[in-house]
Amino acid sequence: MKLGIIASPEAASFHQAKEIGLEFLEFCINIGSDLDAFIASVPVLKEASGQTGVQVGSVGRWGTDRIAKEGIVEEELQASYALIDAASELGCRNFVCGVNYVEELSYYENVTLAIDYFRKLIEYGTPKGVVISSYNCKWNNFVDNDMAWTIIHGHLPELGIKFDPSHSRYAGRDYLVEAGKWGSRFRHVHIKGSVIIDGMRFDDPPAGLDQTDWGTFMAVLYASGYEGGLSIEPHSKVWHGELGDKGVKFTIGYMRSMMF
Repeated sequence: MKLGIIASPEAASFHQAKEIGLEFLEFCINIGSDLDAFIASVPVLKEASGQTGVQVGSVGRWGTDRIAKEGIVEEELQASYALIDAASELGCRNFVCGVNYVEELSYYENVTLAIDYFRKLIEYGTPKGVVISSYNCKWNNFVDNDMAWTIIHGHLPELGIKFDPSHSRYAGRDYLVEAGKWGSRFRHVHIKGSVIIDGMRFDDPPAGLDQTDWGTFMAVLYASGYEGGLSIEPHSKVWHGELGDKGVKFTIGYMRSMMF
């Protein structure tokens, strides 16, 4: 396994990651992000990666509408293709996305469109050396649970899963059960703390200062043969600035203690 972090897509991020001993960066070009600016920056990012030895471990896109009642949203499909091209150019093997749920359609129709969307990405990405994964976050995405995975990933054996224990916890699911069942399909993992108090989401502190059983989760990853990236996701309302930097360094040390 390798340890990395979600960061801004700029050259400075590679140098910062190298200073704190991380091996890769993850770029999230989400809804509202400037896709064209990211694509244009690929040569600069590639150069910084070569200079520092810090790789790009994942490129992802969260929050966008990929399907509509009329079918696949062509503009978003082309955006996914462009990001797969960028990932390939950066030497990145992972592209992560979800698929939104269209209320006017049945679950069967949504699943059928999701399979079609993911299939197109797999057919486009495979020759370029890029693996496609769904994400287990509910942000404009219904492909985040066992039922959806059983149907969609069951039909598409090449489709991976980007997994984050916090999303399962906040949705009331058992992340260890999901990891035990689906760990062999994990292609990328987010490392984010989660705290639930009185049934409510409280904060996302650094991993290791939260309620997640990271030791057992790591044991499940090892048992599943997982060899991908562990990507730190600073996501707290509290841990910013100097405190946030200390939190990241704490998580690096904590996760390193379980990486062999």
